[in-house]
Amino acid sequence: MKMPLRPITEIAEKCNIPEQYVLPYGKHVAKIDLSILNDKQNRADGKLVLVTAITPTPLGEGKTVNTIGLSEGLNYLGKSAIACIRQPSLGPVFGVKGGAAGGGQAEVLPMETLNLHLTGDIHAITAAHDLASAALDSRLYHEERLGDEFTTQTGLPRLNIDVNRIVWKRVIDHNDRALRNITVGVGGGVNGIERRDGFEITAASELMAILALASDLHDMRTRIGRIILAYNTHGEPITAEQLEVAGAMTVLLKNAINPNLMQTVENTPVLIHAGPFANIAHGNSSVIADRIALQLADYVITEAGFGSDMGMEKFFNIKYRQAGVKASCVVLVATVRSLKSNSGKYNIKPGQAIPKEISESNVELLEIGAANLAWHINNAKSYGLQVIVAINRFPHDSEEELAFLQKYAIEHGAFACEVSEVFTQGGKGAEKLAKHVIKACDMPSEIKLPYPDSMSLMDKIQTMVKKYGANKANLSETALKNIKEIEALKLDHLPLCIAKTPMSISADANLKNVPTDFDVDISHLAISAGASFIRVYAGNVMTMPGLGTNPAYRHIDIDKDGNIVGLS
Repeated sequence: MKMPLRPITEIAEKCNIPEQYVLPYGKHVAKIDLSILNDKQNRADGKLVLVTAITPTPLGEGKTVNTIGLSEGLNYLGKSAIACIRQPSLGPVFGVKGGAAGGGQAEVLPMETLNLHLTGDIHAITAAHDLASAALDSRLYHEERLGDEFTTQTGLPRLNIDVNRIVWKRVIDHNDRALRNITVGVGGGVNGIERRDGFEITAASELMAILALASDLHDMRTRIGRIILAYNTHGEPITAEQLEVAGAMTVLLKNAINPNLMQTVENTPVLIHAGPFANIAHGNSSVIADRIALQLADYVITEAGFGSDMGMEKFFNIKYRQAGVKASCVVLVATVRSLKSNSGKYNIKPGQAIPKEISESNVELLEIGAANLAWHINNAKSYGLQVIVAINRFPHDSEEELAFLQKYAIEHGAFACEVSEVFTQGGKGAEKLAKHVIKACDMPSEIKLPYPDSMSLMDKIQTMVKKYGANKANLSETALKNIKEIEALKLDHLPLCIAKTPMSISADANLKNVPTDFDVDISHLAISAGASFIRVYAGNVMTMPGLGTNPAYRHIDIDKDGNIVGLS
């Protein structure tokens, strides 16, 4: 049963946030001033629960629903809990999902506010990112226009930007394939230097990753200064600091660094902050939000994007390495119908009818697809934590299928496996799941990382692709050249952020279930010096999505009374 929305000041009071740190944005949203991190209130930090999933399918697994529902379930048991989730990008909202606030009795409210702009953080990232693009093209134009007189007239050193090695593309928060490759400065002259360029989606911006990984405003400013925008004609990197734009970029993000506080259907507090995708970035909400929540609550439930080979992997290899934010257990979300889909027997596309073999009780088909669940259980356990499987229940799931899956998960290494009914029952539907989470969090654990910082880039790559079950990684000539460049800059100690398809454990979306006997082709590597990781591109990974034939925006509208319809 949905409870009336409470004023956000009451939600803040409920989770013991002093009034001076609450910055209201209307009645039901507030930013939390990050200076709260200096106000410990003599309280021990809570426990962090990391929610991940099996390999995703077009049928959906309900990771956000269960992240929200589990936080409600812990509150239902009398514990204090806060959920930490990412902010939705407008690209997927209008392109595929139509919303990313959870659903049913496990939803963030007001749902429309969360999905549409919120407090403008993503727009601030877009503005700051594109300011650097404008500054870069302006510097290129003026140095070219003035030649040797540039330094005399401006007092600035020449950066000698190599027009063919500008690596900072522009961004926009929409799915727009037509902008992937463009020409700027068309016609030259007063229009600037004509050159090839392109757009990425804002969630792919290094600024988004920096917002999610920064520990405070000073750290964010330092990281932005390290961003490599281009290379000069001698092959040396040109940073945002050298372009003298880093300070202005940070100014545009001054308010964005404060997390957003909202509430669930059951008035459970939720912190929403940052929105990096897990296939092209590290796929986790912010370090700052986690730390604030851990300071306030007994339990913090945070969600990592896509499957355990994506966002969860990057939580440990990037977020934990950099910030020391430690998870106490992993919750792995699965559904009966998605595991059947993962069997590989059906090529299900978004929007198409679900085959009857998937919607009807079929334990034999489920057992085939359950191999994917077993792989993800063992992958999560390899990081040193207990794994609880949450079966996100759908109405057509049979008791026979659910019983089989619970037994299967335990036999394949899960600490526990419970049916989650949070969509229909909210916190009450997560009661049993929450009790297992509490027990798992109290068990001793030690995080195990797959590689040390000191390992060579080549060995890190080979280690990770073998973790996916691959025979080896095949690196292109470009990738091998990139490794040498990264080593020359002494940045090879940084962790990997592997960009690959989320639709397979491998880097080939066509290889379903648990692929075997395959290689992973690495096309190139790129440096995110501000975010402090190396992007490794495996397969054809788009940093600017496109709209499909039946985009979600077709069904979104507003009625005569100003009510938004079709956004779910």
